[in-house]
Amino acid sequence: MTLFVIAIILTAAVLHAVWNAIVKTAADRTTTLGLVALGHVIPATVMIVLLPLPSAESFTYILISTVVHFGYYFMLGKAYQHGDLSVVYPIARGIVPALVSLWAMLLVGEVLPLQAWVGIALIAVGIQLSSWKALRSGVGRWALGFALGTGFCISIYSVVDGIGVRLSGNTLSYWAWGAFLHLFIAGFVGIRRRKSLAELPAKVWVIGILGGLVSMTAYGLVLYAKNFAPLGAVSALRETSVIFAALIGFVFLKEGNWMRRLGAAVLMAFGVALIGLAV
Repeated sequence: MTLFVIAIILTAAVLHAVWNAIVKTAADRTTTLGLVALGHVIPATVMIVLLPLPSAESFTYILISTVVHFGYYFMLGKAYQHGDLSVVYPIARGIVPALVSLWAMLLVGEVLPLQAWVGIALIAVGIQLSSWKALRSGVGRWALGFALGTGFCISIYSVVDGIGVRLSGNTLSYWAWGAFLHLFIAGFVGIRRRKSLAELPAKVWVIGILGGLVSMTAYGLVLYAKNFAPLGAVSALRETSVIFAALIGFVFLKEGNWMRRLGAAVLMAFGVALIGLAV
């Protein structure tokens, strides 16, 4: 994997951490997730008008990804109802790299070398270490179930989009249509929260939609990288967003233990290096 591709994925990880920090600090996370989805739809509407259509066969993957993303938002919202972000998030993201690598091996024949698997394992351990204190306090049955469901959904849409974007013939078009179909997610949340939307301060609307723009940009970078690198490796590097989120929490939100989080960052850095050298 080239340094350029690694830099793209790590940039996406930082952006992903930023929009998750936005959701974390929101008073109503469900409404904020809906606004994040709307933040995908607005620029995507312009893009689908200007760009050519992706290949017909890739639309199947776009639709599957949209359905799975709906499940992801549902699972994530339920997980946050039953558990804290600091508990739910590392569980959900920590299982993703191994699952994506497994699905990619079974579905598209991408077999990672042992060194890459060691790197994935280090990143997974780093994710858990970053929130170790919260995890030690215990995880409720429902929180654990929905967190695992969230991670499962992430792994499925990661592989589906990895296959779809390679078939699309145009990464930008695939990205735009996938983002545009977040319309259904934004619409669902809008219907559920219709009574409170009119009372939302303008600041909340702006922050939520900006979070969506950041999220969309992050996923576009990941989609681009999936054209050039194994899906499991891309997923593992993307999940370093957890440690970036933890560092944002420490620096700006005054959360957590800096030594533990620094140790997690070092583990992840070794993991990134091993993956980069292996593939």
